[in-house]
Amino acid sequence: MKSQFLTALLAAAFLFAGCNVQQPQGTKTAATTEDSSAKTAVSEAAKEAPAETQEVKSATDVETASLEDSVGEIKEAAQEVGSEMESAAKEVENALSSSSSQSDFQSNSIKEFVVYKDKNHKDNHYIPSGWMGDFGDVQMDEQSAENPHSGKHSIKFTYTAKQSQNQGWAGIYWQNPPNNWGSKKGGFNLTGMTKLTFWARGEKGGEVIQKFVVGGIKGTYPDSAAVEMGPVTLTNEWQEYSINLAGKDLSYINGGFGWTTSAELNPDGCVFYIDDISYAADETVQPEGKKVEEMPFIVYSDKGSVKNHFIPSGWMGDYGDIKYDSASSDNPHSGTSCLKITYANKASQGARWAGMYWQYPANNWGNMDTSFNLSKATKLTFWARGEKGGERVEEFKMGGITGEYPDSDSAGIGPVVLTTEWQQYTIDLQGKDLSSIIGGFCWSSNIDVNPDGIVFYLDDIQYE
Repeated sequence: MKSQFLTALLAAAFLFAGCNVQQPQGTKTAATTEDSSAKTAVSEAAKEAPAETQEVKSATDVETASLEDSVGEIKEAAQEVGSEMESAAKEVENALSSSSSQSDFQSNSIKEFVVYKDKNHKDNHYIPSGWMGDFGDVQMDEQSAENPHSGKHSIKFTYTAKQSQNQGWAGIYWQNPPNNWGSKKGGFNLTGMTKLTFWARGEKGGEVIQKFVVGGIKGTYPDSAAVEMGPVTLTNEWQEYSINLAGKDLSYINGGFGWTTSAELNPDGCVFYIDDISYAADETVQPEGKKVEEMPFIVYSDKGSVKNHFIPSGWMGDYGDIKYDSASSDNPHSGTSCLKITYANKASQGARWAGMYWQYPANNWGNMDTSFNLSKATKLTFWARGEKGGERVEEFKMGGITGEYPDSDSAGIGPVVLTTEWQQYTIDLQGKDLSSIIGGFCWSSNIDVNPDGIVFYLDDIQYE
């Protein structure tokens, strides 16, 4: 029984070897059939093998020991074949790697790299899959035929500002591959591109987009750059916009394009259109230095004002105890609205304190390399009042956010006890490093000094 098994094994091994090893010159090829016996298979294989192999097979019929030696030789041959296959696989891998590098090199020589040209266009790259914030407030039509800028279609966005996810803002990233928030490798090497251009219009005019962006996605495989522009107020006519990318590291861009807007900027929602989004290699575009903002620089002046900067997104401590109204008409200091803040002091999260940061961009706790340079400012002023008088705010401040990309400095005042009348307060900024500010304004208070909770109002917050 053992002899028959080994004979069959030997035959199968020689047949396998015959498929992978080149026949010696002058050797006659023999055909085999599935119903051949093991001994016949050995005999036929013997006709194909070198003379020394035929001797081994002949010896197999005589001595079991010789058969076992032959099996050992076959195993060694199989190992040699495996090594050859492994070497071939490495050669293929190296070839693919070389091909990929060549692809990157070739991409550097192109003059245009399209994000969106028309619905299902062959040149399109990236997918508008990264829905953010109040994503339930956004509707997207990738093949709107309503007066496209070129071709048959443009992309139509409808933002309702209903705050479906209680974020107060929404946006979309174009990603590669879809839904890639830096968890997997993807993106494109766009080295050599110096700008991104796109066309946009509003349905009525006056729609405000907080920002348009390139890159900025973090994660295990982060974008190599983060660049943005905004806020942008649209008209009802198509206009071209451009984001300067000269001098930026574009070696890995997963977030190819994006936009965000907010309920504060568009309290009644908005409808807008985007078309012809593409990168371009324009040698005339020169790198931009970080812009130093002109004064006054507004944090809040009125609900939905395009002059507003920073977003009240950084809710801290017992955030469940806070109610925020960005359009209170209850006796504003100026304009048509002011900010109304209610702090209930219920310790909803067990912290026994609460506060809010106005951040740039929204929810930036020092994890994004983007900020405002407010070096020309010497003070921050704001107006405040309490609903009943006697409300105590432990601190009003600016700056102080830490993280990988922290605020460059901080300053504050407090505690402040409010009256029922509007009063102006000032935070002195002389001598402060304001070259990189993401935490534009902040307040905080606690249960111990306001056991019954407080209601207070803020208005006209600005750097001067």
